[in-house]
Amino acid sequence: MYKILFFLILTSFNSFSSEKVIYGDDNRVDWYESPNATFRDLALSTAAMINKKSLIKTDDLYTISGVSLRGRGMCADERFANQITAAMCSGFLVGEDLLVTAGHCIADEKDCAKYAWVFDYRLKFKGDKAKTVDHDSVYECKEIIERKLPSFGKDDYALIKLSRRVVGKKPLEYRKKGKITKKTPLVVIGHPTGLPTKIADGAKVRSLKGKYFKANLDTYGGNSGSAVFNTQTGKVEGILVRGAQDYVSRNGCRQSNRIGDNAGRGEDVTYITNIKALK
Repeated sequence: MYKILFFLILTSFNSFSSEKVIYGDDNRVDWYESPNATFRDLALSTAAMINKKSLIKTDDLYTISGVSLRGRGMCADERFANQITAAMCSGFLVGEDLLVTAGHCIADEKDCAKYAWVFDYRLKFKGDKAKTVDHDSVYECKEIIERKLPSFGKDDYALIKLSRRVVGKKPLEYRKKGKITKKTPLVVIGHPTGLPTKIADGAKVRSLKGKYFKANLDTYGGNSGSAVFNTQTGKVEGILVRGAQDYVSRNGCRQSNRIGDNAGRGEDVTYITNIKALK
């Protein structure tokens, strides 16, 4: 089962029991909290997939609407419990008007028309609510250039063309040939459980598979489509697509599922080199 399906089901039932998990320490931080300037720069070229109905335009600003994490059934002491949750998936810029996400996030042209891609959905300082972005942060999906999500198999990606050239954001660098190696350090940037941008480092490649690799990344539903970077090169190595269970029940609410750093199934990351149109 893919993350976006879980995310939709969880939204309908006012809870999040999607497929991701915390491995060892919870390495997620808000954009402004990251001490790594390179990570903060990379995050500026990542985007959130948000239903257009959740975006209200007033003058030159868009207001983002969404229920808090706690309002979705998370425990009051869960990290980020009072932050807004609006993103259904994540994505990242690879060309002036080209964006990559997971194939299960955008199934067809109806999805292309239904969702906007929003940059700068992040906390810029302590106390920020991440509820407004300017016009140059919001883009529509114009067409799906290439998509892969076979009924049988583990490939999962989509390359889409946006409605116009993205202003003020640099396309990310990505691997064009070869493969990442085991134990390579990683950082993932995206929107776990629909939250504003979270940067999570401290992970490593566990194993290499045919169409993807496994890693102990701290990710959740909503992270689908997130860029997974090689921390040594700053280049995108893959697209976060699958993983273990996110949340577990506790006294009438839900809390993050936490396991050992080397335990569990690991999170699955589609190789960026699988996308033929990017070669």
